[in-house]
Amino acid sequence: MARLASVTSELDRKPTGQSGVQSPPLPDCNFLHLLANSPAALNAYAACVGALAQGQLTPRHRELLALTVSEINGARYCLSAHYAIARELGLDEAEIRAARRAVSAEPQTHAMLRFAQSVALQRGEISDADFQTLRLAGFTDSLVAEIVSNIALNIFTNYFNSVARTDVDFPVLKPGADAPTRS
Repeated sequence: MARLASVTSELDRKPTGQSGVQSPPLPDCNFLHLLANSPAALNAYAACVGALAQGQLTPRHRELLALTVSEINGARYCLSAHYAIARELGLDEAEIRAARRAVSAEPQTHAMLRFAQSVALQRGEISDADFQTLRLAGFTDSLVAEIVSNIALNIFTNYFNSVARTDVDFPVLKPGADAPTRS
């Protein structure tokens, strides 16, 4: 059972902010209903999602990053949500399973996921070798900043949902499991 009360009224209004960035529509899900307990937190989340959606990483790459980070953090809610989103984007079961292990058949994506794994596991204290591997794969300063920003956004949602004990409103995908189940 969730630790926080679900708030609907804040979701009924469009999140506001000073960023000027157009946010994508927010889904109606338990996470956002709980986050809406703080309009500031909801607005910050919406602004961050909107800004990163305007970046260079594709929706596919952002979902692969989310799956990698969520698996590392054992984030059941986020794993379940990002599994559903990844499937909507056309990722297959093998790609999703691989991303959860920070692996990809595409060399550049593989380097990105391994970098994300290092950042998450080492709390940002990565080695020069970790950084150079990403550089050798062709990532610019701009892309590195965007990757780290996506990692941070996912850590926020992972931790928030763990603290809140958000009820999973997607087919449940448990850390380490191959496929989701209905709960």
